[in-house]
Formats: sequence, structure tokens, C-alpha cells
Amino acid sequence: MTEEELQISRRGVLAGSAAAVALTALPVSAAAQTPAPGSAPPGMPVSMSVNGLRQSLELDTRTTLLDALREHVKLTGSKKGCDHGQCGACTVLVNGERINSCLTLAVQHEGDEITTIEGLGRPDKLHAMQAAFIEHDGYQCGYCTPGQICSAVAVLDEIKRGVPSHAQTNVAAKPDITAVEMRERMSGNICRCGAYSNIIDAMAEVAGSSA
Repeated sequence: MTEEELQISRRGVLAGSAAAVALTALPVSAAAQTPAPGSAPPGMPVSMSVNGLRQSLELDTRTTLLDALREHVKLTGSKKGCDHGQCGACTVLVNGERINSCLTLAVQHEGDEITTIEGLGRPDKLHAMQAAFIEHDGYQCGYCTPGQICSAVAVLDEIKRGVPSHAQTNVAAKPDITAVEMRERMSGNICRCGAYSNIIDAMAEVAGSSA
């Protein structure tokens, strides 16, 4: 091999080595900028009032309000039933109105007032609806009861404010507190044990109705 051929070979080796180093460096750089598969994205600050107490949380933007309440605020009264908004076990009050907390993202509730079953009453001072559920045996296994009670409180408020429902024949008139009206409005809250009639009795007592 001549000296010229040897020099060309050396140049080729050096060029090839430099290219190899550049190629191996690219994935490392990309990996440094891209989160690893399965890793959680950066959290987002969310501040809301839960049962009268300000909660400042750092949450994955995909976190539902239900999971934020149960896993981060440690209020496990609101139950995860179907996780599809079909059973009502996760019902809570947001700014006084009932929602399925499994269907809404926590980051959507910046600054909102959230009330869970724990915020309605205490063991030594029950909410009137909680006491009525006990009096009328409005539960059996109790799994759906927190959502049922939160929804029942909101239903009576809806009727009082004149919010119409499908049970009304005249939507222009103020709805009456009847068993039919309350059943229609509570239809999104499922009780697998079948305590529906007792739940309506409890609601009627709180409403001061003989429905």
C-alpha cells in the first residue's frame, strides 16, 4: 500500500467515525426533549375551593375532578362507579349545581366552589337530606348514597328555582314537588339495591311534601 492510499484510508476512517458519532448523538438529544413513553406530562397548577377550603393542586391535565378529589384531596366519599357518567355515584355540586365528576377535568374548575358529600354535613351535624336518608332507609349497600344525596339536594334546589324537566306537561309553569317530578330528575342516579321509593320518601320529607 502506497503512502497516498494509506492517507486516503485514514481520512475515510476519520470521516466514518465522525458520522457515526453524529448519528448516535441525535437520538440522545431527541430523547432529552421528548418524555419517555408512559411517563406523566408536567403538572398544571389548579386552585379550587373544596367544602369551603382552598385547595392548590399540581395536576396532570388529564386528571378528572373525581380523581382529583379522591386521590389528591383524599375525599373518598364520592365514588367511582361506571366512570362513564352513567350511574351518578360520583355526583358532586359545583357552584351549587350537580355534575358527574368523572366526566369533567379538574383543570376546568379553576376557582370553582366544589361541595362533596363530606361538605354537606358532619356526623355530629347531619344535613337534613342525610338525616332523611337514614330515617327512611334510603340506602342498602351505600355505595351510590353519596351521589344520591348530593343529587337529591340539587334536585330540590332545581325545582325551587323553577328549572324545567321532561316530567312537566307545561314547561312554562313552575314545577311541583311530586314523586314523578323527583323520580325524573333523579333518573341519572342508579341504585343497584333498588332503594328508589325510600329515596323519594326522604326527599319528600326534606321538601315538606307528601309526594
